[in-house]
Amino acid sequence: MPQVTVKGRYETVLEVPSGTTLYNISQRFQKNFKYPIITALMNNLLTNLSRPVYTDSVVEFFDRTSVEGSDVYARSLEFLVTTCAAQVLDKGVDVLIDYTLDNSIYCEVTNKFITEEDVRRIEIKMREFISQKIPYKFVPTTKEDAMRYFKSTGQIDKVENLRYTSNSTVNLYQIGNHYDYFFGPVVHDTGQTDLFQLIYLDEKGFVINFPRQKHPDDPIRYIHHKKLFEEYRGFQSWNRKVHLALLSDLNKLGTLGKYHDVINLAETHYDDQLSEIAEDISTKIDHIKIVLIAGPSSSGKTTTSKRLRTHLKVRGITIHEISLDDYFVNREDTPKDEDGNYDYASLEAIDLELFNENMQKLFNGEKVLLPKYNFVKGEKEYPGKTLQLAPGDLLLVEGIHTLNDELTKYIPREQKYKIFMNPLTPLKIDNHNRVHATDLRKLRRIVRDNNFRGTSAEETLAIWPNVKKEAEEKIYPYQDEVDMVINSALSYEIGVLKIYAEPLLFAIKEDSPYYSEAHRLISILRNFLPISSELVPKDSVLREFIGGSNIEY
Repeated sequence: MPQVTVKGRYETVLEVPSGTTLYNISQRFQKNFKYPIITALMNNLLTNLSRPVYTDSVVEFFDRTSVEGSDVYARSLEFLVTTCAAQVLDKGVDVLIDYTLDNSIYCEVTNKFITEEDVRRIEIKMREFISQKIPYKFVPTTKEDAMRYFKSTGQIDKVENLRYTSNSTVNLYQIGNHYDYFFGPVVHDTGQTDLFQLIYLDEKGFVINFPRQKHPDDPIRYIHHKKLFEEYRGFQSWNRKVHLALLSDLNKLGTLGKYHDVINLAETHYDDQLSEIAEDISTKIDHIKIVLIAGPSSSGKTTTSKRLRTHLKVRGITIHEISLDDYFVNREDTPKDEDGNYDYASLEAIDLELFNENMQKLFNGEKVLLPKYNFVKGEKEYPGKTLQLAPGDLLLVEGIHTLNDELTKYIPREQKYKIFMNPLTPLKIDNHNRVHATDLRKLRRIVRDNNFRGTSAEETLAIWPNVKKEAEEKIYPYQDEVDMVINSALSYEIGVLKIYAEPLLFAIKEDSPYYSEAHRLISILRNFLPISSELVPKDSVLREFIGGSNIEY
């Protein structure tokens, strides 16, 4: 009988009959969890509880209070929504799993204007499935058989995507007579996703609201972020117009040797956003004094700031950049986090009084001696650099706190121009599998950190939870107060990042705690055909991560 080592605070070693499922094993440990166990790491790979054990294995179980469990919970709801929508809506109508909105999942409906009653009917059908606790069956099959099935059911988006994937097999999931595939496991049965809400937004779509890792008892109240939502939807609409809504559209262009076309379109769209913002600023130049840019890690803030500066210069506006890092308080005055480490991400790590005093003097036309923070000594120095603004000149500051009015509390709101940026990719692998904005930023950072900091993919994945937490606490809460949103995603970029990121992810060994995440990212990248970095323009925001930029940073 195989020996199973179950890890965790309840660590033990069991001998079980060959073929025993992880679900059956998990029930012996359910008493150690407040919520249902919904997934497991088996030999360091995240998997379904329906998986049988045939050999000696190491297993760790998770409920929805874990990162792993939260992701599995969300993916399972996506499967349930699309399955039930196919049963209650008209034939030929599909639900697209689009993107994350305020920790909820936005879904758009094709070939139909949806009503609140339609959404209610989908939710009722989902509740029926949940009450029956229908098992999710794991069905490995060949790529050819999967393509034949999806063609027979009219899911041509999946047929076209599988046409380009390098995998010879496809792992399908089944509820009743409905099959689908996802890039990660789902829960054991429908009864394990009983907490959720469907919230109607408009005639085009709705959101799935569900418990999150830190709020496992109830769905968090959904807050509609209008500016971000409109940017997402607008970019998605643009991609459809230029026939780049699905990954297969991009891969097909590659087989036809037309990557130049999509690259030019994507770069022009990005540049148009900067032009629009520069024009908006120029119309308000009489009262704007400072441009503030914030975005999560790897959103492309540095390149965007440099290129925005050029667009403003074309309009006769001079803008001076100031680094917020130079306004850190001395190290001994820096607050510490819960682990006793210096917390440079804290607002209190900034010398707010000095920053605002310097800003006011600059706005009044006075000459200011600028500080320079010495990170070795942990203190501000004054090497002699001064700044004085001419009439009509602007200041530009980018950093994690720039959208927070506490940073600029002595500066009137009408003198501030706030910009929030994020790579909000609309490119979907197929109608039911999206490319998360978080995954795009993660790939960007893996590549950048390796290129410019000598950091391994494993090291980048290790710090990612803190990177994510920083954005959630310091940036996202202020996104509704901005003047403009910049989407820095380029429709073609993952094909380029694939060449750099795949070898780095393959270097993560099987005994690493980040092996499962590396495996998931590789599974996504396998769907993209590679795109040569030689095709990327030298001033592209993508160059900030892959290198070779002609912009001076």
